[in-house]
Amino acid sequence: MAEPVRLIVGLGNPGREYEDTRHNAGVWFVDALARRQGVFLSEDKKYFGLTGTFTFEGETIRLLVPTTFMNRSGQATAALANFFKIPISQILVAHDELDLPPGTARFKLGGGHGGHNGLRDIISKHGNSRDFYRLRLGIGHPGSAALVTPHVLNKPSKADRDLIERAIDEAVYYTPDLLRGDLDTAMNRLNGFKA
Repeated sequence: MAEPVRLIVGLGNPGREYEDTRHNAGVWFVDALARRQGVFLSEDKKYFGLTGTFTFEGETIRLLVPTTFMNRSGQATAALANFFKIPISQILVAHDELDLPPGTARFKLGGGHGGHNGLRDIISKHGNSRDFYRLRLGIGHPGSAALVTPHVLNKPSKADRDLIERAIDEAVYYTPDLLRGDLDTAMNRLNGFKA
């Protein structure tokens, strides 16, 4: 068994102009999980984000949506994790993933940042440790590196948004496996899904 997840972080940019953009797919996941658990996320300036908690099998699970910009996501993650003494091995970070098509989602443990500025900052602020869980939410690649920034900072088509939402629903459904520390089951169940 791997470590059980105790903190779930959804990456994105703050503000109305960004809330429906592809780069905020991680936020969409935490919002969906919060709805499923009946959790209201409220602003907590100590942790530079929106936070909430729920109880799972007797354990407190913390949710965090940083209200910093993406490239400072680690500021919020480290502040909350350090205060509650949550090791990086018990953190799940949900983020948009260019290398997967819309309608797919993948759990994984560890790895690099792949050029993702939110992951880059989290790794940096946690002593360069990469040993945290990730939920990679496919948003597709625009086909050219020059188009990546406008791609992630624009809204997906309705069809793509529907696919992303379906993948998020699947990920929410299988998140309890990670809360128990059962990464293999979580990966086997989610990683074969294609909307």
